[in-house]
Amino acid sequence: MSNAGGALFLDRDGTINVEREYLSDPQQLELLPDAAAAIAAANQAKVPVIVVTNQSGVARGMFPESRIAQVHRRLDELLAQQGAAIDAYYYCPHHPKSASAVYRVNCQCRKPRAGMLFAAAAELGIDLRESVVIGDKASDLGLGPAAECQTILVRTGYGRETEQQLPAAVPSLIGRFDTLLPAVEYWLHSRLERSISAA
Repeated sequence: MSNAGGALFLDRDGTINVEREYLSDPQQLELLPDAAAAIAAANQAKVPVIVVTNQSGVARGMFPESRIAQVHRRLDELLAQQGAAIDAYYYCPHHPKSASAVYRVNCQCRKPRAGMLFAAAAELGIDLRESVVIGDKASDLGLGPAAECQTILVRTGYGRETEQQLPAAVPSLIGRFDTLLPAVEYWLHSRLERSISAA
């Protein structure tokens, strides 16, 4: 996959699916109401959709790393039922205070550090400057300055709480929306306008 036009990077819990603390049971996965439609819109626009998620439950000993793949398979199934698909998943299982030496890492992939985005850019040929990150937490918005991409806040999950705590000016933040679909539609429209202006 190579996409010089950028990608749609999505947080997982609280953005695509209902927030459940340290989700590890695939059967507890529940899509937010318009998440599949939002992802399908990006699919139709031929924009890569990439999930970037912190999964510190692994480092905290709450579930094995293999559970992440199981949850993502279930997410793929639920999205496919509504004609939507994720192109790639990136996750960070680390935490600097983990009891496990394997996961007790001061890593570059735990959001708001941008290691997952840099990996996706290198592996999938994505231009981060033409990309957007959409999520409900400050750690998602922090990826904007870290990766020189745009960000959008959604008010699902922890989004409303995050919004109340934001400073007046947030670098790279281009919008705030109640749910994922209008956020994605806004970005796709602005992306199209930029391409027309550049033509």
